[in-house]
Amino acid sequence: MTNRKFTVCFVALALFLGAENAIAQSTIFKIPTTDTVSKGKGYFEFDFLPQIPKPELADRLYIYDPRLVVGLGPNVEAGVNIAAFHTSGATNVFAQPNIKWRFFSSDNEGLAAAAGGILYTPVNHRQGVTTYGLVYGELSKKVKTGMYGARFHAGPYGIVHGGSGWVGPKAGAIVGYEQPIHPKVSVVADWFSGKNGFGYFTPGLSFTLPANGLLNAGYSLGNDS
Repeated sequence: MTNRKFTVCFVALALFLGAENAIAQSTIFKIPTTDTVSKGKGYFEFDFLPQIPKPELADRLYIYDPRLVVGLGPNVEAGVNIAAFHTSGATNVFAQPNIKWRFFSSDNEGLAAAAGGILYTPVNHRQGVTTYGLVYGELSKKVKTGMYGARFHAGPYGIVHGGSGWVGPKAGAIVGYEQPIHPKVSVVADWFSGKNGFGYFTPGLSFTLPANGLLNAGYSLGNDS
């Protein structure tokens, strides 16, 4: 199967460890930010998404998604995700190498722009499963007002070589929002447009942890739910 179209909801938990700056994580929940890891630095992220509520006529789906990201050079990062989609009957594993380049940044204006790509390729059960890519561009704006200025993200994304089995649109928009409400707590949300395998809206909270850690907790709603 080329693309899985989910009509379900997920609780999203993301733990970031070892980032140079926990506030500047490289993703919110699903969408990338315009941040990049500094050269020679790195972080480990682990995402856990259990399907809630359990579907009436199917097994509950669990997604386990560890990620490692490193800074390759000025404003360039690369990493890999190993995503496992698990039910009681089967586990499908995908490797997701990715790269991002922040090609513009202005601290005075609170603006930044980045572009990148992610490759999705099956590790097991490869027969009939297409390897494809996602490319994106993004602009972010930090509101420099008081201690708790919001940051907004927006840009386009597109699917490359989704194959004839792809379900839904192959292009759309990504949108993100980060709003600090406390020195260690922020309201966060992100969204992929389109009724396809990426099409989710995920609001939640982000908590700063000791030792440059970060914990994000949210709930993902499919665009076709």
